Amino acid sequence: MNNQFREEIEEEDELPEEPLIKLKPKKERDTEHTSLFFKKLFTEGAVSKETATAIMPFLIFLSLLTMLYIANSHMAVKNIRDIDKLNKEVKELSWEYKSLKADLMFKSKLTEVAKKVDTLGIKELIEPPKKIVISSNEH
Repeated sequence: MNNQFREEIEEEDELPEEPLIKLKPKKERDTEHTSLFFKKLFTEGAVSKETATAIMPFLIFLSLLTMLYIANSHMAVKNIRDIDKLNKEVKELSWEYKSLKADLMFKSKLTEVAKKVDTLGIKELIEPPKKIVISSNEH
């Protein structure tokens, strides 16, 4: 099997290996970079008094926007909680309405009404009611 690239691969394998660079853990590198950045920022005078005072209105504006954003999110969460509370109350009232309606339907049955009125001495009619007819000249 003839491979034209095989010779190049073998030549690369024969090259002396470079020593590996040992890196510090990522957290240590990040903290070093950030601390170095802040040291340079404040010790070398990158931010002067004039620049700080010029930026102050913008920083106040950003802080006000941040406070408004936080207040808005708190109000939204409160409104959602209130809506959930009211939904639960509506469900409970709906269940109460349905149970009271069922009780009323049961108590308004003819047999139930007859039982309640029997204690008063009123009895259910056995015969149909009689129609009273009045002629026009009797009036």
